[in-house]
Amino acid sequence: MSDTLIKVPDIGGAEDVEVIEVNVAVGDHIDAEQTLIVLESDKASMEVPAPQAGVVKAISVSQGDKVAEGSDILTLAVAESEAGAREEERESHDEAVEADNSDAESAGVVAQASEQEPAAKTGSTEVKSVTVPDLGGAADVEVIEVNVAVGDPVEEDATLLVLESDKASMELPSPFAGVVKSLAVNVNDKVNVGDLIAELEVESRAEDSGAAVEPASEKVTIEENAETPVTQTSDEEGKGNDHLALPASGAGSSVYAGPAVRLMARELGVDLAQVPATGPRGRIVKEDVQAFVKKSMAESRTGAESSVLPAVPEIDFSAFGDVEEQPLSRIQRLTANAMQRSWLNVPHVAHFDEADISDLEEFRAQNKDKAKKRNLKLTFLPFLLKACAVALREHPQFNASLSPSGERLIYKKYCHIGIAMDTPAGLMVPVIRDVDQKGIWELAEEMSALGEKGQEGKLSKADIEGGCFTISSLGAIGGTGFTPIVNTPELAILGVSKTQIKPVYMNDEFVPRKMLPLTMCYDHRAVNGVDAGKFMTCLTRLLADIRRLVM
Repeated sequence: MSDTLIKVPDIGGAEDVEVIEVNVAVGDHIDAEQTLIVLESDKASMEVPAPQAGVVKAISVSQGDKVAEGSDILTLAVAESEAGAREEERESHDEAVEADNSDAESAGVVAQASEQEPAAKTGSTEVKSVTVPDLGGAADVEVIEVNVAVGDPVEEDATLLVLESDKASMELPSPFAGVVKSLAVNVNDKVNVGDLIAELEVESRAEDSGAAVEPASEKVTIEENAETPVTQTSDEEGKGNDHLALPASGAGSSVYAGPAVRLMARELGVDLAQVPATGPRGRIVKEDVQAFVKKSMAESRTGAESSVLPAVPEIDFSAFGDVEEQPLSRIQRLTANAMQRSWLNVPHVAHFDEADISDLEEFRAQNKDKAKKRNLKLTFLPFLLKACAVALREHPQFNASLSPSGERLIYKKYCHIGIAMDTPAGLMVPVIRDVDQKGIWELAEEMSALGEKGQEGKLSKADIEGGCFTISSLGAIGGTGFTPIVNTPELAILGVSKTQIKPVYMNDEFVPRKMLPLTMCYDHRAVNGVDAGKFMTCLTRLLADIRRLVM
C-alpha cells in the first residue's frame, strides 16, 4: 500500500470555497468516483469525487473550512498496482487536457447569444435569440428546471434554466434584459452547445445602431474527473469574477440543494420545494430528504388508519361471564387480512342464478362404479371446474387481473382455478392448474390429492399461488345462497350452495328438477353487469348439458 494525497481539483479559479459536506471518515473503504466532499460558493455546489479506490487514512478538511484549487482533502492508502496505473492515466489525461485547452483557446469559447443571428427589428424593440453556451465538452445535458415562462419580463443575468449532469448543476443566465417571447426547451430535455433556449424581446437603444451589443463573455468549463461545471464570467475590463452555478427550482422559487440531493429526491419522487432545510444557509441535505420521506409515510399510515378504519372499542367481556381466549392461527390471520384488504379495495357486486343439474347428476351417478375402481369419489366439483374453464375461455375478461395502478387489464393465457377448502389450520385455497387442458378424471384425482394435503397441513406455497378464478362451495353444508368476497387480485369468485329440488316448467308442465343456487361476486372496476350476466348464462347452460363441455 502507498499513500496518495488527494487535492481539490480545478474549480475554475474560485477562491475560499466552503466545504459544506464531508462524506467519508477515516478507515472507510471507498471506490473510484465516490463523493469525498461537497463544496459550495455563493452560487453553486460541487461534489469532489475520489480519483481512485482505497482506504481513507487521514482527512485534512472539516465542514465549514474554506478551500481552493490544490488544497489538501485527505490521504488515501492505495494498492501499489492501482497507484501505478493511476499515475499513467493521469499523465495521459494531462497531455489530453493540454491539447484540448490549446484547441479551445484557438477556437475561443464564448456564450452563444443573439449576436450570431440577425435581430428582427420591431419598431423600438428587437427579438434576440439565446442559445446554450459552451459546456466544456459535455453533451446531452439534462434540463432540470425552466425558471421563466412566455411573457415573463427578465433582468440581465436572471436565471433562464438549470442544467444538471450526474455530479453538478449549472444555471444559464440571460445575457440581456427583456420579455420572453418564446421558449424552445422543456424540463427533461437534453441540450448541447448552440441549442436554442429562448427568444427575448429587447428594447433597442440608439447607441446600438452603430455596433452590435456585446454581452459579457462567459466561459463554462467542466473539470473532467469531477464532471462539474464551473462558470467563469469576465466583465468588459477582463477582470476575473469567478463563481459556480447555483441550482434553483421552479419559476419564482429557490430550492437550495446539491446534485446528489436532487438525484436522491428524483429517485424517491420527492418535491424538494416541500422539504424543510437544515443545512448551512438553508441548504437541503440528504438527511432532510430522508426525514421528509419518513414523516410522509408515517402521516400516510396514520391518515389511512383514521379515515378508513375507525377503531373498534375494546370491551372486557369477562365482566359478563366466563371467557376463554385462543389466538388465531397464522392461516386465520392471513385470511382475515386478505379478506379485509379485498373488501376495502374492491367494489363488490353479486350476481345470482340457478343451474339445472338434473342430467349432470344422473350422469355422475352412472359413473360411481368407475370412480370406485379408480379409488376416487366422483363429486360434482370436477364438472363445475371444467364448466368454469370453458366459460372463462369464452369470456376472457374474467380470466384477468387489474394492474396495481388500476389503468390496465392483464389477460392470462392460462386457466388456474382455486377451490376454497376448510382445513384444520383454517381456510385454504389450493389451485388446480391448467383446468382447461384436463379431463374430469384427472381433475377428480388432483382435487383428492390436494384435499389430503390440506387436511394433513402439507399444502405448499406453490399449491396456493397463481389462481385466476375461485370456487367456494358450501353445497354439502346447506344454505340457499351467500356472497363470497373476491379473492383479489382475481376479478371474480363463484359461490355454490346446496342443490334443491324445485318445480320447473318444461314442455307445458311442471316437473321436479335439481336446481343449483349460484352466486358470482365480481370486481365492478373491471367487470360490468352485462359481462356477469353473459358469463353466468354460459355457465348454467354448460352445467345443464354437459355435452357442451366437449364442443
